[in-house]
Amino acid sequence: MLIGDLLMAHGLVTKDDIELALARQKEYGGKLGDNLVALGIVSQDDVEKVIYEAPHAPKTIADTGIPTSNLLKILFKAIYTNSLETASQFSAAIKLPIPVINRLIQDAADRKYLEALGTADQTSFSENRYVMTETGRRFALESLQQNQYVGPAPVSLESYQERISQQKITNERVSPDKIASSFENLVIADDFVRRLGPGINSGKSILLYGPPGNGKTTVAEKVADIFANIIYIPYCFEVDGQIIKVFDPAIHKPVLPDDSELVRAGLRREEFDGRWVPCERPVVITGGELTLEMLDLSYNSNARYYEAPLHVKASNGTFIIDDFGRQLVSPEELLNRWIVPLESRIDFLKLHTGKSFQLPFDELVIFSTNLSPDDLMDPAFLRRIPYKLETIGPNKEQYFEIFKAVAGARGLEMTREILDIVIEELQVKNSFELACYQPKFIVDQVVSACKYTGEPPHFTVELVIDALKNLYTSDAAGTGATSAKSLKPRSENVAAIG
Repeated sequence: MLIGDLLMAHGLVTKDDIELALARQKEYGGKLGDNLVALGIVSQDDVEKVIYEAPHAPKTIADTGIPTSNLLKILFKAIYTNSLETASQFSAAIKLPIPVINRLIQDAADRKYLEALGTADQTSFSENRYVMTETGRRFALESLQQNQYVGPAPVSLESYQERISQQKITNERVSPDKIASSFENLVIADDFVRRLGPGINSGKSILLYGPPGNGKTTVAEKVADIFANIIYIPYCFEVDGQIIKVFDPAIHKPVLPDDSELVRAGLRREEFDGRWVPCERPVVITGGELTLEMLDLSYNSNARYYEAPLHVKASNGTFIIDDFGRQLVSPEELLNRWIVPLESRIDFLKLHTGKSFQLPFDELVIFSTNLSPDDLMDPAFLRRIPYKLETIGPNKEQYFEIFKAVAGARGLEMTREILDIVIEELQVKNSFELACYQPKFIVDQVVSACKYTGEPPHFTVELVIDALKNLYTSDAAGTGATSAKSLKPRSENVAAIG
């Protein structure tokens, strides 16, 4: 991870800018960042800010925060598993800089774990090749028996704690303009946005409640996508010699381009700690599958290392609990588990050895439910969720705006006459409330019916009424029980907040 990579990740420079700065660097010397500033591509303040925020590469073994013996175990597992031979290969495998790798090689040689085989000719340089001795192979196998983690070296618990605190979600101000831009394709009430904004900037917890189909999930996901800062996620961290994996490709989105796309020449003097991955702020969404065990460390008894729980992977980001109240774990048990983290912003985790440790609890927690909050939790829990926003169905004009947007996207023209038919069938004849998901449901039904008959998509009275009959069952008709019987939309639906 180099300064050029990070500047590109922040969107401050392009690959062409890097090429230009490299050409100037060859002529005048100096650091890449200084040459970018001299060319007027970035400001000195921007470069210094990126350098300050990024984790710096350790210069010595002590700087890693991990004992030498543990680093040797990580190194030899990588050598044994991947048949590595050179220092540069060792460095790429465990993400430590060459000076630290060279020191580890020296320690390994002193312990008779490695011996030199001569030089290996690379494209532009030569370096020594190494092979494990019989003692080294035994050490590698013993290390694999202790745990089978093979990959980048861990960071220390203290470094991870400091990093979470340094890149708090509240460091990023979410302005009204950002929110307006995020919600520009939604029909949403001004008073809802006005109350939502402070909740997002608080970095604490938000409760979205109301009948189904009115955009709670959509709003939660839009909120999560508002944040733009780059943060650094460790591949793993170490506690008492135990490895705990954090980086999850299914959750964390790296912002660096592929290595093959990067220009490497001349950048080695400005290297940062490769044990950290620059990523977008993470978003974790969980629903009915959530259990209490998923909020604790997961120990793999075969591989003998840990996987961080979901909320730890969401650190410095957003954790969305969708359909709150319908989880396998009861609301009371879940809130009891989080009563301390929500209040003190610190979470306590325990290893299977009995050792416990703490991590900062820094994330925006969003609860989304269509059940009554008063039935889900007692006043003490409600008090710990400082922002409570109700999503209700749209009025007639908002409903028409949603319908026009959804229909237009599918090539249909929505008219007042069609709107009157829909409202007549829903509200007058069957006593159903208007909901934001209904327009998309009806449009999808009409488009499918037209496809069946081989006609271009269009509205007719018959097609609309047939679509509405699929919206609810005959048992629900006339009861007004939209929330119980009607279909719930997914997050991609156009939604509105009344």
